[in-house]
Amino acid sequence: MSMPEFAIIDAPSILGLRPSGVENLPEALKAAGLLEALNAQYLGRIQPLISYSSERDRATQLLNGNAIRVFSLQLAESMTEVLSKRNRFIIVLGGDCSIIIGTLLALRRLGRYGLFFIDGHADFYQPEASVTGEVADMDLAIVSGRGPNILTDIDGLRPLVKDEDIVVFGYRDAEQAASYGSQDVIDTNMQVYDLSRVKKLGITNASSFAIRKLLGNETDGFWIHLDADVLDDSIMPAVDYRLEGGLSFSELSDLLRTINSSGHVVGMSITIFNPSLDLDKSIARKFVSSIVDGLLKTS
Repeated sequence: MSMPEFAIIDAPSILGLRPSGVENLPEALKAAGLLEALNAQYLGRIQPLISYSSERDRATQLLNGNAIRVFSLQLAESMTEVLSKRNRFIIVLGGDCSIIIGTLLALRRLGRYGLFFIDGHADFYQPEASVTGEVADMDLAIVSGRGPNILTDIDGLRPLVKDEDIVVFGYRDAEQAASYGSQDVIDTNMQVYDLSRVKKLGITNASSFAIRKLLGNETDGFWIHLDADVLDDSIMPAVDYRLEGGLSFSELSDLLRTINSSGHVVGMSITIFNPSLDLDKSIARKFVSSIVDGLLKTS
């Protein structure tokens, strides 16, 4: 399998969270050497057209629902030409997790694509169960077709990804989410690997099994979503919603290596890392090193 050409797009939207510092993720990871290490082509920055609002919509119970819809359409449009080129691996640097709506909209326009969702949280809240209304805690629900039409049915393409084409990997907030009344990702046709199951099976075994099942579906490829808070809190405290436990940097590398070796990955979004909580920039360097090792080194 030939090594793909990497291309990077900045999408520093915080519309699904708040302006806490995650909007500086792209610059922090590039300063830590991501572009050079991957020899990636830089394709520019997609900036939200509508400013952040802290006012929750009464009808949808969402924060910035319309603004996120507009940004998702912007991002999808910017990705169209890049996705048409073969042997190209796109990396979209967030921002918060709501950016996956735009990336998966772009893919949904082209065909049937899967999602390998790597996150410390399941992000499966329904709006009425969310304390904040932040779309970053319901993005998986939205891309799988659950939630207000303003985000779930953009271009009439609901769902952006089918349940059976989704792997949920590494989350550890099930007890917390249940306490708030969140719907449960277990009650779906997705492949679900919470952190305890991942640790029991081991990273390579768990991810290999998930990939085999995903490849059995008639998809045109799949997308990786990587939320920094999937990493252990002791090594990745630079996130806004912290939870004990998580993966090590080496486990993340092994996971990305296994997924990428399938030959069916078209790209990846990276979200939630907050540089304002990484004062000496050491976490960014370790995070970038882990990602690069996973994408460049073969199994």
